[in-house]
Amino acid sequence: MDIQTLKQKMDRAGYIYDETLATVLMVALKLGRPLLIEGAAGVGKTEIAKVMASVLDRELVRLQCYEGLDESKALYEWNYQKQLLSIQVNMNTENRDELTKSLFGDEYLLERPLLKSIRSEKPVVLLIDEIDKADEEFEAFLLELLSEMQVSIPEVGTVKARSVPFVVLTSNRARPLSEALRRRCAYLYIEYPDLEKELAILRAKLPHVDDQLRVQVAQAVQNLRSNEAILKKPSIAETLDWAAALDALGARELTPDILRHTAGFVLKSNEDMALLNEETHCGNCGGHHHA
Repeated sequence: MDIQTLKQKMDRAGYIYDETLATVLMVALKLGRPLLIEGAAGVGKTEIAKVMASVLDRELVRLQCYEGLDESKALYEWNYQKQLLSIQVNMNTENRDELTKSLFGDEYLLERPLLKSIRSEKPVVLLIDEIDKADEEFEAFLLELLSEMQVSIPEVGTVKARSVPFVVLTSNRARPLSEALRRRCAYLYIEYPDLEKELAILRAKLPHVDDQLRVQVAQAVQNLRSNEAILKKPSIAETLDWAAALDALGARELTPDILRHTAGFVLKSNEDMALLNEETHCGNCGGHHHA
């Protein structure tokens, strides 16, 4: 696939991108390099993996990271109940070594996302989401997969990739990631969209929404994000939710009253809602010009 074909497929998927994003995706794909995407929560990092799965016509395999994530949830786990049943059925066998060996065969192996992605006969898109939430020990464990496209299982040995997945790692920068991980990846940083890009996203995703309302929603969201007092900045998904909610109400203009009544679609904390109510009531936020 060349870059023009990639762009055409992203266009058909309704994904709004810039030249840098398209170039990085193309080169990472051609080189088989994992791609680390950083940025604030809600800027659309995860969406890139979903779009690439669609563009490449591949299965999306997702590993959601969290504190305490370990190999048994990310890589593999043995089916202990099935192993125990096999032991009970074959407990009178004379060849105990063969029984022990058989207990660690494929039929007892439960694939988790990492193992599934490299044992797949067809290449997949592997999304390792919010790697910054996992422990540093887990991050170090990932290095073998990212650099060699293989993993080590004590009872089995080294498992090499049958196919090379396109790996996307996302980070909200909750903690610094190691230099070792960064060296193994291509890198992309994504900002919140500017007004022009946000409007393009609204037009692509919600083409039926009144254009004047789209402009007012995009301007209001831009103002909310630039307001330092807002604790949780609205994500792109929340912009779309808000526009869809306003359209469902039949709204054609974002008045202060409608803004207050529908703010729960774009703001997700009581403190931010209270701040918005205070500003709109005291006249600091008039109509669609402020938020």
